[in-house]
Amino acid sequence: MSQEREIENEMMARGLWAERFIEFQSDRKNPRRVAFARVGNATRRVIDRLVATLASNEDLDEIGTEIEGIANALERFPMGRTYEGFSEAANAGSPGGFFDHSPISGVANPIAPPLQFEIPDFDASGEQRIIGRVNFGSAYEGPPGCVHGGYLAASFDELLGRAQSLGGNPGMTANLSINYRKPTPLKCDLEFEGILVKVDGRKVYTRGTCKHNGILTAEAEALFVSINFDKLAELARIQRRV
Repeated sequence: MSQEREIENEMMARGLWAERFIEFQSDRKNPRRVAFARVGNATRRVIDRLVATLASNEDLDEIGTEIEGIANALERFPMGRTYEGFSEAANAGSPGGFFDHSPISGVANPIAPPLQFEIPDFDASGEQRIIGRVNFGSAYEGPPGCVHGGYLAASFDELLGRAQSLGGNPGMTANLSINYRKPTPLKCDLEFEGILVKVDGRKVYTRGTCKHNGILTAEAEALFVSINFDKLAELARIQRRV
């Protein structure tokens, strides 16, 4: 295959992934997604208020009883796997999969901040970028008034994982390196930017930044290795039989 043909195929793959990613991001009318997002957002509010509440012991006891009732109600229903459909979706080029349940960006997952993404001014012939926006609440505090470094690391992993998928052949994280430049403030609007640097065979190189009001607070580089998602699908089938 000629180099020109390889470049053309690569650009087509990037365009397809970005197009389906945007379609997934804009699909907010699916009843199941709507219901999950509502419950996830409500539970996220509970977590945010609970971790730093000044409620009295009596009030906490009453709230605990109510929450235990909800937990008991949920236990009546069978559980599936949050990653079901992920492998098949990845092979098909769809970025949807289990993203609604991601612990970092999933609106249906109450432990997610959540980090929300968009692809700005997509141009298959230019630099491939993805933007993430998030506001970390009280549950993510590390140093006083600042975001815990571990959550920043996880956010970079999620961000750069999306960026590397723009190459059209997504893989898994092989290495993630982070430099914390300044304390990242809690309860403030933050902007992440992830960039697909280059693709070298199965290796995909990315870099990213986190900024508050345009000021760099952290930056990262990551290496991903493209894999055969059929193996993940087989692992999922094995897990379902356990």
